[in-house]
Amino acid sequence: MRKTDGYSLADVAWRKFKRHRLAMTGMMTLAAIVVCVVTVPMVSRFAFDDLDLMSRFQEPSWPHIFGTDELGHDVFVRLMYGGRISMVVGLAGALSATMVGVIIGATAGFFGGRVDELLMRFTDIMLTIPVLPLMLFAALLFRGGLFSIIVILSCFSWMGTARLVRGSFLSLRGQPFVEAARALGASSVRTMVRHLLPNSMAVIIVSATMRVSGAILYESTLSYLGFGIQPPTPSWGNMLQRSMEYLLGMPGSARVPYWLILFPGLFILLTVLSVNFIGDGLRDALDPKSKA
Repeated sequence: MRKTDGYSLADVAWRKFKRHRLAMTGMMTLAAIVVCVVTVPMVSRFAFDDLDLMSRFQEPSWPHIFGTDELGHDVFVRLMYGGRISMVVGLAGALSATMVGVIIGATAGFFGGRVDELLMRFTDIMLTIPVLPLMLFAALLFRGGLFSIIVILSCFSWMGTARLVRGSFLSLRGQPFVEAARALGASSVRTMVRHLLPNSMAVIIVSATMRVSGAILYESTLSYLGFGIQPPTPSWGNMLQRSMEYLLGMPGSARVPYWLILFPGLFILLTVLSVNFIGDGLRDALDPKSKA
């Protein structure tokens, strides 16, 4: 690891990241959510699919801190279990989309010429296509399971990463260390993997972070519209979708079960904001032009 004034580059980046208050707040918030979604379903006395028709629409109270839904499910446990689904989709979808974007962007930026022209025109076409209708059609075609949602996200979320990586490779491929690697007989793949890719990691990491929040929102949107994760398996999106019919109150009742809408929406908001704040902090921390 290279040193800068006695500190490694990782130390310098961490010092910059720690000074970014929103990024640190986002990291602590996201860590708390992850701990909850991992541990709560394992230690709770309720299961996500436990029915209790005698406890329907209970307001938040000590036995059910986020209340119960129309079938007597404990909303808190379902939120935590649904958080597992949403975060797995977010992470896996973002990683797979980033991998696709890196491969296409690196190939276009390194080889240039007709290869670059072909790949970038394909990327431009994908950027002009309305993504959500395509996702809805693909989710309907593949019946919206967990694996299908991840594949759909990886197919329709890679374009931004590809353009960023292409730009980074274009700026690096003429550098002396790349020319030296070629003069020593390094193959194109070795030059990209050993020399160009490590120098583009800052761009890739920040882009991947942003893809996570986008993937969570897309999964929530698909599930909300009924094309994503299907009940009885909970996700934050389908919990919102099932609660919307009670937004104006139940027939014959003045009580609005606000908790069915409030808590899933709040967890989506907190998670996406936290990931975006972390992405902002990483962008500043990995920027060599920012002050240490």
